[in-house]
Amino acid sequence: MSSTPPLNLCTVISETKRILNAHSRHFLALSVLFLLPLSFSIIVYPTLQQLLLNSTQNHAPLSLQSYSYLDSTSTFDKQSLLLPLAYTLFAFVFSLCAVGSITYSVFHGFYGRPVKLLSAIRSIFTSFLPLLVTTIASQIIVSGLVLVFAAFLFLVVKLINSVNGVAQFDYSSPYSMGFAFVVLFALLLVLVHLNVNWALASVVVVVESSWGFKPLKRSANLIKGYKLVVLSFYLYYSFFVGIFIWSHTALSMYLGDSMWKNWGFVLQIVFPSTLLTLLFLQYMAANTVLYMYCKAMHGELATEIAEEFAKEYVSLPFDDGKVPHLVSVAYAT
Repeated sequence: MSSTPPLNLCTVISETKRILNAHSRHFLALSVLFLLPLSFSIIVYPTLQQLLLNSTQNHAPLSLQSYSYLDSTSTFDKQSLLLPLAYTLFAFVFSLCAVGSITYSVFHGFYGRPVKLLSAIRSIFTSFLPLLVTTIASQIIVSGLVLVFAAFLFLVVKLINSVNGVAQFDYSSPYSMGFAFVVLFALLLVLVHLNVNWALASVVVVVESSWGFKPLKRSANLIKGYKLVVLSFYLYYSFFVGIFIWSHTALSMYLGDSMWKNWGFVLQIVFPSTLLTLLFLQYMAANTVLYMYCKAMHGELATEIAEEFAKEYVSLPFDDGKVPHLVSVAYAT
């Protein structure tokens, strides 16, 4: 009886690269359709927001008439809210489309089924609403936890202020800042723990046609025994994506309007957008690969392969003319 390869970050990344290279044209098309617009919006948004702010300030009225000033302030508030809302909606929709189509492609390619661009796009129509509902469900839990921590902090402050009616909570004291830091750090640990447990939720939604709170629970069950691997996976991609976005945002804020006054802005927009697209593509594909490995480690994958192919292994003919990749799995003992 053969055994599964060891589950670690290097194994997941290596397998992901192999799948992406084998289906290069297919994933390139999906990236251009969904990930590139998403990456472009992330790169351009800070600059557009800064330009809008500068434009509003430059055209601010100097009149002392109060009504004119209030009208201008109201207009600025509407403009300052419209752009973030439009950006958030745009990014959210394209993210769900990308997750649905890429997850579908990687999953079906793993089983050697024919994967076509049209089929991947069609899968979005069946997975979009379940992904949306699952995202809302996860945010309900996160919001509830944030409110609990905020209420705890508020009650502690009120309790200190009410002791003998004399003691006051000194927000600037080292003890107060230290206490607030401990509470925020505890909240951060809880949120990271939840993100690790829910790492495979989006894949579960697309692959298992589940939605709501069920994919969250299913994901937590799949990663049991492999939380350190999932944590390293989560931190690996979060670190690179976070550092990349932060550094480009800081550069855009520093250059300001001068960024758009020369042809160099093309490289400062196109090149980062391309790199961010590749990072997102690898992350979403790797997440599906991680799901498959977790299923294999729990003895679920062998059952599915046996039912579909009635043999111990499945050949993965990703591209014509390439050596098939053999994957063998076994029940965990």
